[in-house]
Amino acid sequence: MIAGKKILIGVSGGIAIYKVLDLISRLKKAGAQVKVVMTEAATEFVAPITFQTMSENVVHVEMFNQLMNMDVEHISLAKWADLILIAPATANTIAKIRHGIADNLLTTVLSARVSPVAIAPAMNTKMLQNPATQENINALKTWPGFHFLEPTSGLLACQDVGDGKMMEPVDMLDHLDAILTEKTLAGRTVTVTAGPTQEALDPVRYLTNHSSGKMGYALAKIARNRGAKVHLITGPTDLDYPWGILVHPVTSTQEMFDAVASVHKETDILIKAAAPSDFRPANFSDKKVKKRETKEMVLELATNPDIAKHFGQLKGERIHVGFAAESHELETYAQGKLEEKNLDFIVANNITQEHAGFRSDTNIVKIFYRGGEVVSLPMMTKSELAMEILDRVQALRS
Repeated sequence: MIAGKKILIGVSGGIAIYKVLDLISRLKKAGAQVKVVMTEAATEFVAPITFQTMSENVVHVEMFNQLMNMDVEHISLAKWADLILIAPATANTIAKIRHGIADNLLTTVLSARVSPVAIAPAMNTKMLQNPATQENINALKTWPGFHFLEPTSGLLACQDVGDGKMMEPVDMLDHLDAILTEKTLAGRTVTVTAGPTQEALDPVRYLTNHSSGKMGYALAKIARNRGAKVHLITGPTDLDYPWGILVHPVTSTQEMFDAVASVHKETDILIKAAAPSDFRPANFSDKKVKKRETKEMVLELATNPDIAKHFGQLKGERIHVGFAAESHELETYAQGKLEEKNLDFIVANNITQEHAGFRSDTNIVKIFYRGGEVVSLPMMTKSELAMEILDRVQALRS
């Protein structure tokens, strides 16, 4: 969790420095406190006052600055931080960190650090591929508490194309959140189903629904951040696959069933947030059905396997969580599914309610427990709801 955390950003001299301003803005909006240490080279790219304005804190540059409140600056900064981020991390700064060279304020702070360190390299491809740089990076990856935010590939400032672009701020925020989250699900395997399924009628048409997959993806990310091994079984969505997660893309309900079956044995917690189609066309046409060939179409449907019910019968000591998206009689249908599918609890929402529909970034739900308890939750983002659901799963485990 980033909210309430103290993050010290060490900025070294590289053109990717402009991205750090965006990152600071995102960190502040997420509720973090931010302080900045700059190398002298970094001040040649951006003036310290810019970072001071964005962070709302004094920027630290000079090694032998006048003591304030009798604090020894590099020690007090190291003690203050819950996490130290080096961004951009140049080849020179990475080399100094690896070899314990403390010849500026940033590297001196690092020599006294007590918190985790995240390093976001940014440099020319040839510099990144240099054997010395690779040796330094690989060595630091083995150090306890050190994390690398891997650079991406693309057009670099020098017009070369290749690896060396600093990770984008939105992705850095996601990685920092994971580093700072307590690993309460370490050693557990969590399987999450997400999104819709598609049932083909012919090579062009299919049956589906409006599920976006956002709730399932949020659950998978939070479980990953808490240290779980995560299987994400996802139908077709517009969402990018999350990093650090075992993704199983599927199309049909039968494929989703088979994917759950393949990992159910190792699963400790199964969260069925997907909206698999209950029915499929009984007959598939291998050629596109033409309107001119029939004045009226009668579509015969066959029943798909009930994933939640089937694996509910194999539940054992696992925790199973289900979802119910209803348009009416919410409590009746949710409680019926809770019993029928042998769930520990079910998360139900009215899809006709504003801010609670399929493609919304927020949700308003009620949680129904097997013992009869019903909990009504206020409107919250799907990420916030994912944390609430996993908190309740962990409470059941304890």
